[in-house]
This record gives sequence, C-alpha cells and structure tokens, in this order.
Amino acid sequence: MHIYKVGGAVRDRLLGRPVSDIDWLVVGATVEAMHAQGFRPVGADFPVFLHPKTGEEYALARTERKSGRGYGGFTFHASPEVTLEEDLIRRDLTINAMAEDEQGTVYDPYGGQADLEQRLLRHVSPAFAEDPLRVLRVARFAARYAPLGFQVAEPTLALMRQIAESGELQALTAERSWKEIERALMESQPQVFIEVLRACGALVQLMPELEHGPDTLPALHRAAQHQQPLAVRWACLLRGLGPTEIKALNQRFKAPRECQELAVLVGEFAGNADDALRLTPANLLEMLQKFDVYRRPQRFEDFIAACEMAVPEGYPQADYLRGAAAAVRAVDVKPLVAAGLSGQGLGEALKAERLKALEAYARG
Repeated sequence: MHIYKVGGAVRDRLLGRPVSDIDWLVVGATVEAMHAQGFRPVGADFPVFLHPKTGEEYALARTERKSGRGYGGFTFHASPEVTLEEDLIRRDLTINAMAEDEQGTVYDPYGGQADLEQRLLRHVSPAFAEDPLRVLRVARFAARYAPLGFQVAEPTLALMRQIAESGELQALTAERSWKEIERALMESQPQVFIEVLRACGALVQLMPELEHGPDTLPALHRAAQHQQPLAVRWACLLRGLGPTEIKALNQRFKAPRECQELAVLVGEFAGNADDALRLTPANLLEMLQKFDVYRRPQRFEDFIAACEMAVPEGYPQADYLRGAAAAVRAVDVKPLVAAGLSGQGLGEALKAERLKALEAYARG
C-alpha cells in the first residue's frame, strides 16, 4: 500500500500558494485492507474512505470508462492493480495530475511541472473530452490563475470547443453547473471564466443570453476587486438583460434565492438608481418599499453595490440612496399607533410620514 497527496495540494504547493484541502490517493490496497486499518467507507460511486483519526478522505486508485452522457456517465474500476500513472491519467489537467509521496518526492508522469512553469492549462489525455463538466472546470481554473499569467493551451481549447459542439453540455445538471459557476464567480478574475467559455463556444450553449448581451464583464471584474459577495457578482453579470432572460438564467442553474432576487431587482431598478438624484420622492419611496429596506437593509446595500460596480468613474447616487433609506427607516411608527391608528389606516399614515421624510431629505 502506497499513499500519495494528489491534485490541488501538490499543484498549489509548487506554485507557492496556500494549501487548504488535501486529496489522498491509496495505491495497491483493497477495500478489506482499508477496513482493517480502521478507515470508514463513504461514497457509493467509488471506494473513498475517511481516515480513522483525521477524518480526511482517502480514495483508492481507479480507472474509469465512458458509459453514458454527461458528468455522471462513467464506470469506475478500483483494484490493487491500478497504478499511480493509470489513476493520474484520468484527471483533467496536467497541473492536477501530479502526486507526492510521504517523503516529499513529486511524481509527474504527464508534464505538470513544466506546464506550471509555462503557465499552461493543458489536458492530460484525449479522454478529457469525455467529461463535459471539464469545460467549466478549466474555465474556472483560468479565472483562478489568470493573475499568475496562466492561459488555456490551444489544443485543450480545441477539445473544449469539440465538447461544446457535441451538445454534451446540455447533459450537465443544474446543480453541478452552478457549483462551478459559483466557485468561478468568487475567483479574483471571474470575467476570465466567461471569456474562456465564450472562446470555446460553450457560453452560447450554457448562457446564450450573455453571448450577445451587454458587456457586463468590467462590472463583474470590479465586483471581484471590491470583494463583493456572490449575489452582487451574479447580479453584475446579468445586469442589462431583460426580465425574461434573467429569470431564465436564474432557473436554468437553480441559483440560490438571494442571487435570484438581487439579479431581478438590479434588472428592474438599476435605471432608477442611476437616476436617483432626479427621482421624485414618491418614486423613490416606491422603490424603497419594493426592496423592503425596513426588514432587509442588506439587500438594498447589495443592490447599491451592484449598481456602483457598473460605473468606474464614481457613483454619487450610492450615498444619496443610502441616505434616503436611512430617512424612511427613521420614521417612528409609535406615535401613529398611540394616536389610535391600526390596519390599513396605520399603513397609509406611515407611508405618508415616510414620504414627508423623503421630501425633507430631497430638499437637503
């Protein structure tokens, strides 16, 4: 039995980046041998075990064979006879197909270290084209390592183009696709993810609304530079699309609720925010009510941030909108209740007081 660190832990150590998760690979072991050493089995698709003390995952070396469409269309075979090289060749990129033993010796049968030096994202074998999810993964790695100068190797881009043209991307589940999209959006240069998808013909397959839509990538890049949360980045990417297109993208990938809501609100009200200094108090109040700034102030703050990211030269509307929200939140309902108002009458009176507050705020 031989145990190796594999994949991202080896890659990032060689790049001098922090290593968070460690993937362990066990070569030459049986399921019974793992049980005998106290490892606990997890996972139904292939033999993965939890270390009895650390709880880290250890996978038996395996080979795989394409048996159907999509990400899950594979048959796995794990046995003590599967070699380290056979396990590594099924991985996506050469920089992810390296292993390191307990003595720190690096095993690199497919040229991963050379590709690290040349800043190339290159596929390990032609079997790369069998898994459509790898199109999204490579685009995500391109976004992650763009600050270091990495680019997708042209032969790999050609294989990604082949996958896009095959229609296999349509077999990806919403959950798997969103997981890659979410992780890519949270990278330091998420716009590269979209650029790579466009370059290989995958964007028109996955997000046709963005293929010929407005150029939202600069806003997305600025959102990353300002370390905005996921919902703001998603809203920046979708800004400028029509309500039908935003709804379609939200539903296609089953985006989290907060992402869906903010994208819809930015699509509907970004123009109002841009014109905030010219809005009437009545129109401004209508928008603030729609956002429920009384109970969900952070959602309105995220909306302002998404609008701000689209304007590189400064956005004075942001402070104005924050002040307006503060003005309506400051209206005290207690005197109205003390005056005996309730129900619809209370609601109308409260709205009137908030409108007065906005009128006073607008006058300066």
